[in-house]
Amino acid sequence: MRSRESGGHFRNEWKYLINTAEKELLHLRLEPVLRLDPHATHGGYTIRSLYFDDYWNSAYEEKEAGVLMRKKYRIRIYDFGDSSIKLERKKKFGSYICKEDAPLTRGEVEQILDGRYEFLLNSPHSLCREFYVECVCNMMRPRVIVDYEREPWIMDAGTVRITFDSDVRAAVGSFDLFDPTLPTLPVLEPGKLVMEAKFTQMLPQLVRNLLPPSASEFTAVSKYVLCCDKTRYLHGFEYWQE
Repeated sequence: MRSRESGGHFRNEWKYLINTAEKELLHLRLEPVLRLDPHATHGGYTIRSLYFDDYWNSAYEEKEAGVLMRKKYRIRIYDFGDSSIKLERKKKFGSYICKEDAPLTRGEVEQILDGRYEFLLNSPHSLCREFYVECVCNMMRPRVIVDYEREPWIMDAGTVRITFDSDVRAAVGSFDLFDPTLPTLPVLEPGKLVMEAKFTQMLPQLVRNLLPPSASEFTAVSKYVLCCDKTRYLHGFEYWQE
């Protein structure tokens, strides 16, 4: 996992909603061409992301409205641990994405959750300083925790990345990122999972041929939106329409 601040370039991101049978078939087809990401020491890992939204719920509303260029902020950890904590901003332009990140400590995350943002203004990372402005000026606040299990495959030193995200669920009870016992609510139909294909310039024809369009549903599914909808009852049923 990266621990330094990184400003990314725009990459392609294609999403598919598939079932477990299709996933097993794709696994067999991908195995001779791609390799498992070295960070997936046990075949995969758990991703937990705490998403933020502003006073107007812009990230949610813009996604629902199909706004071409949008962004969202999140804090991400792996396997419920604190060895790698990142503040991330994901910008999207159509099917292109750009992801920036900066490291945080567990203590800094706790300060953010307590509403103490001042340290962000003094951060050496520009992303943290910009997040401070969002929190103070636009009332950026925690919205939902998203959990899922990821199986990542890579090719060409990571320029091509295929991931399978299963057991997507919304955590409820608190915004404590590091509590593995938070109750969760599943957000996908049983037997469904999200496959993502990410690549920098072009998807090699060899890999493209492995993705069976007839068996997969090309989709704009958003884990964030799905989890917001699942936990909408926590804020009142008309929360997002207010």
